Amino acid sequence: MKQGLYRSLVWTMLLVLFVGVLSACGANGSQTPANQDAGQQEQGQQEGNASAGGDVPTAKIGVVSYISGDGAAYGEAITNGFKLAQKELNEKYKDQFKIDLVIEDSAGKKENAINAVNKLINQDQVVAILGPTLSDEMFAAGPIANENGVPILGTSTTAEGITDIGEYVFRNSLPEAMAIPASIDAAIKKFNLKKVALMYGQDSDFTVSGYKTMDAETKKQGLEILTTETYATGDTDFSAQLTKIKSLKPDAIFISALYKEGALILKKAREIGLDVPVVGGNGFNSPQVVEIAGAAADGVIVATPWFPEKQDEAVQTYVKKYQDAYGKIPDQFAAQAYDALYIMAQALADSGDVTDREKLRDSLANLKDFEGVTGSFKFDENRDPVMNPVVLTIKDGKFIEFK
Repeated sequence: MKQGLYRSLVWTMLLVLFVGVLSACGANGSQTPANQDAGQQEQGQQEGNASAGGDVPTAKIGVVSYISGDGAAYGEAITNGFKLAQKELNEKYKDQFKIDLVIEDSAGKKENAINAVNKLINQDQVVAILGPTLSDEMFAAGPIANENGVPILGTSTTAEGITDIGEYVFRNSLPEAMAIPASIDAAIKKFNLKKVALMYGQDSDFTVSGYKTMDAETKKQGLEILTTETYATGDTDFSAQLTKIKSLKPDAIFISALYKEGALILKKAREIGLDVPVVGGNGFNSPQVVEIAGAAADGVIVATPWFPEKQDEAVQTYVKKYQDAYGKIPDQFAAQAYDALYIMAQALADSGDVTDREKLRDSLANLKDFEGVTGSFKFDENRDPVMNPVVLTIKDGKFIEFK
């Protein structure tokens, strides 16, 4: 009896000890399947936070860019500019926030830009949008961002009326209304122009806006307009228009075009012996003009806030970084995109909340004294850029200052 009682007590003590060990192991999450899963999830979250730069919040920014199609060179340069800036900014602000870019290809089409903006706002829940590339696209998609209270910043939209869309619409691209008069004035003084011909794409908001600025400035300067010729986007034969222009013997031609049509116009003009100076709109500020037109591009006059040969430390540092990353020299569109993301990042930092769209809008509107590769910058009361244009010409395939 005593021996049986002793054995019973021993077994009871062993059972208590065993239950205690199981409980302790469960509390530490090292034995039970449920706690094992929880431990793995926690470890995954910690690893995710570490890869995202710790516990810093993410600023999700949408990009609508012209990546495929006839104007893809614009979108390539712009997107490259964004990506280079993103890499630098995520290092600069690593203790405050991380920038995540959600990139959509519009292919230069209004309906694609509309769909992209709707997706970025409603599905991706971005705090802001950069782009789209063309003014036509912004006129179509900008109102959607504005109605939803999402800041949208155009980096290449230069047509008149862009920021009239609404108070959430910004741009850091120099408007044609500032650039074209500067280049026309410089050409008049250099070549003593008296009579000119105008040419533009009639089915694009961008090229129509550029033409209107050219027409107004030409009349303001007292020049005689011999003829105004038009074409449609996608046209490749400009013989009729240019033959007519040549017969009228103008002192110069003012052309509002995107780079593809603009370059083909230059080639045909030189082929038929029309060798007068050409003043181009913002669409000519692309290396693609030289690539397509070749030597026929020499002598084109344009205005821009930036060019890669500028003897400025910030510009040359940026050019080298861009070349190292992408194997080519950045154009104006790459530079403006690069600055745009830096502008957005500064505004995010100033706002104090990288997820609040309204605070970001106000922070952007109040941004002043920004120094970028395109120079000193701030927004005016209409959210347009305050910048000084530089007049350039193409010589031997390079953009140089026009003197």
